[in-house]
Amino acid sequence: MNFALIIGLVLAALVGISLGLIGSGGSILTVPILVYILDVDPVMATAYSLFIVGVTSLVGGVQNALQKNVDFKTVLIFGIPSILAVYLTRAYLIPFIPDVIFTVGNFQFTKSISLMVLFAVVMIAASVSMIKPCINCDKYEKIELKYNYPLILLEGSIVGVLTGLVGAGGGFLIIPALVLLARMPMKLAVGTSLFIIAAKSLLGFIGDLQGTETIDWTLLSGFTALSVIGIFFGIFLSKKIAGTKLKTFFGWFVLIMGVYILVKELFYRAV
Repeated sequence: MNFALIIGLVLAALVGISLGLIGSGGSILTVPILVYILDVDPVMATAYSLFIVGVTSLVGGVQNALQKNVDFKTVLIFGIPSILAVYLTRAYLIPFIPDVIFTVGNFQFTKSISLMVLFAVVMIAASVSMIKPCINCDKYEKIELKYNYPLILLEGSIVGVLTGLVGAGGGFLIIPALVLLARMPMKLAVGTSLFIIAAKSLLGFIGDLQGTETIDWTLLSGFTALSVIGIFFGIFLSKKIAGTKLKTFFGWFVLIMGVYILVKELFYRAV
């Protein structure tokens, strides 16, 4: 077992810890770890991310359900359009994108680069959501849930397409949407988000199984197992550490990583 593989598998636990602590951020860590440390092709990395984040989120969702922190009506309302969007994106849109999108001089803007650039943009957008104080997080703790169905359905579809393209679970988009659109308490939003992420990520991964790519199940199962262990640790830590402080710290980390990936893909590869 080489050093990079050991580091990558150790970092896999951080994926689960992130999901357990703040209900998001799993795929933001998974894809860079797979691509830059474990040397997985970016297109395959987004597929692997769907499986890893999906299984880990499912375990975390069950844990939250046992604590009555999941609203299954919202899982259906938000989840159905999101699941359809991610499945169709992985099964039809990803294969439709050409391997080389355009060429400028000696630089080729490939499918792999485009996915990583899009992922970096998503990371930067996610960091803003995480760094920005959550003004309404505690506002709706005792208010009856109200559903803005058109907005929730639209948000679900958008997050589904995004998940399909870059392998991001979208918790950083789902949680604010549930807090603002359904007036959901933060803890309930986190638990509900994990179930939504699990459903659409795993079904999106099924869309990839229709392709001809060979999946490294040994790497995938090992990474997933450590991530699942991490989410138990994350759920435990969430009871000990203020989630708002962790979310802000993680947001700055994600911002730095997003800028790094953007610069590396657009400029470092071009030289």
